[in-house]
Amino acid sequence: MSLNLYFLRHGETESSQTGTYCGLSDPELTAEGMAMAQAFADKYQHLPWQAIYASPLRRTVATATPICKATGLTMEQRDGLKEMYFGEWEGQTHEEVERRYRKDYVRWLAEPAWNPPTGGETGVQVASRAALVIAEIEANHSSGNVLIVSHKTTIRLILCNLLGIDSGRYRDRIELPVASLSLVRFDQHGPMLAKHGDRSHLPDELDSRPGT
Repeated sequence: MSLNLYFLRHGETESSQTGTYCGLSDPELTAEGMAMAQAFADKYQHLPWQAIYASPLRRTVATATPICKATGLTMEQRDGLKEMYFGEWEGQTHEEVERRYRKDYVRWLAEPAWNPPTGGETGVQVASRAALVIAEIEANHSSGNVLIVSHKTTIRLILCNLLGIDSGRYRDRIELPVASLSLVRFDQHGPMLAKHGDRSHLPDELDSRPGT
């Protein structure tokens, strides 16, 4: 049996609705975000899970809580799964950042792996800390289904690392809507992306909501 890593992005927050940069700032899920988390648990609670790992930020913990309650599994929180820290950009819109920090913003757009948001983390730093968690999971679970509840940037960088995609291209190669699920299956040929950005667990009224 192969090891299956399921990556679930947290549910909707006010920041995902407005498109403001939200890294280590710690908003709660909206009511719709909570409904997204419950919808995931309702569909996937019967999958035989080996473990559930999550970022310790409130939006990810709240997203992982319904599936943990449904399965009886303890949530394993890891700092390495936190979102990128956007530094001085936290809480600001793309337009505000472009106006106030134009040079840093242009550099970040050109090469986000190595150029950080002003006062924040680089993509390489995020990928490095997240890779330690993935290595821990692989060491602890040689097979079965493991759920990882994390964030947009962090999951995209993990996927780049696993699939051999240049980390500097995570923003323009991989999209990841809120409450979406991706699956990487490990077999004799290494990691394979078997599912990506899936939101079939959401009812139409949640799936159709706008946001980033």
